[in-house]
Amino acid sequence: MNLPLQSHPALYAAFDVYPSAKGAATHIQQAAQTLFDAAGGGLLYVLGNERLPRFQREGAVEILRFGRLLDNYLHRALAYSAELQAVLEDGLQDSLQIAQFRDPWSGIPLVRRATGRYRTIYEVNGLPSVELPMAYPKIGAATLGKIRALEDECLTRADRIVVPSGVIRDNLARRGVAPERVSVIPNGTELNHGHARPEDAPKRYILYFGAVQPWQGLDVLLRALQRLQDIPDLHLVICCSVKSRRAKGYQKLAEKLGVAERITWLHRLNKEELAPWVSNAYISVAPLTECARNIDQGCCPLKILESMGAGVPVIASDLPVVRELVEHRENGYLVAPERPAELARGLRVLLDYPDTVAQMGAAAQRKIAEGLQWSHANAALQQIHVELISGK
Repeated sequence: MNLPLQSHPALYAAFDVYPSAKGAATHIQQAAQTLFDAAGGGLLYVLGNERLPRFQREGAVEILRFGRLLDNYLHRALAYSAELQAVLEDGLQDSLQIAQFRDPWSGIPLVRRATGRYRTIYEVNGLPSVELPMAYPKIGAATLGKIRALEDECLTRADRIVVPSGVIRDNLARRGVAPERVSVIPNGTELNHGHARPEDAPKRYILYFGAVQPWQGLDVLLRALQRLQDIPDLHLVICCSVKSRRAKGYQKLAEKLGVAERITWLHRLNKEELAPWVSNAYISVAPLTECARNIDQGCCPLKILESMGAGVPVIASDLPVVRELVEHRENGYLVAPERPAELARGLRVLLDYPDTVAQMGAAAQRKIAEGLQWSHANAALQQIHVELISGK
């Protein structure tokens, strides 16, 4: 590999681009730093892209990015996994005390070499066997079966499993994972007490931010907006975490629905650029769909947490993963998923009652302050790190 990697006591591995505008990058930053603080340094092994350096060193932390830009997802995943295996065999496995990973592509080389050497944590935020069919509908059943077998091997061999929601815990229990091996640690956020209004922000706007995978339900929101065209000053701001070309289908849908002129599109904002748009929104929208990824697998949407942390209530799909965070009419508003008419009706109610929206926003921010900040999540995670490093 010809890279001057140091010996490290800890490794955090994730098949995700880091840093990036996606919520996964925020989670990686928080969890990896917590791990490295507990262990006294470490190696972060992630995906790169054409703009990121292959290698970085920041004090006791090194970042190694897998840089081959292979178009085929599975080819890239397997090549990423092979490189991690090479890093371990090149000497890292001898110094490791603990390794944490987010996916089977990272996990397989780690759990197969861990016995007697180091402890492992599988951080299950999503499962490729559930999510890949939505991104690649033609993926074969046999391929999915092999991926599921890799996930099961990681679930069986990891010393501890961490999940961000009770729905994911229950899903793993159905796959045979003993509940006592699973720790539920919800995602977190920071309290956002307000930013100056962006100069080009509409006077009153509802906000969608995040990625645009089918399970996010952005099409449902656009169809709801079509039903609100009688409200003259209503605008929708969409802060996409992906390149504009990946949102073209939704932009065409907005034109077809006749709502394009009411929408402001922003792409790949960093955290500092996004925060003012969140804190000045009238309300935030999380129209998650009723699909296997949200219902069976589970998730813990950062867009909901970050909106609540800014004192902006969320109108969201009434799903179990959402009910873990949002209480209807107390700190947010829930509507039936995938029903544009119901989403439009809920938005209309909230637009008519700004005092109620302000009260819900204050309640949402209180809920974050009381137990859903990153400091809460990191403290719980660090306790696991300390236990494993000390051999408990």
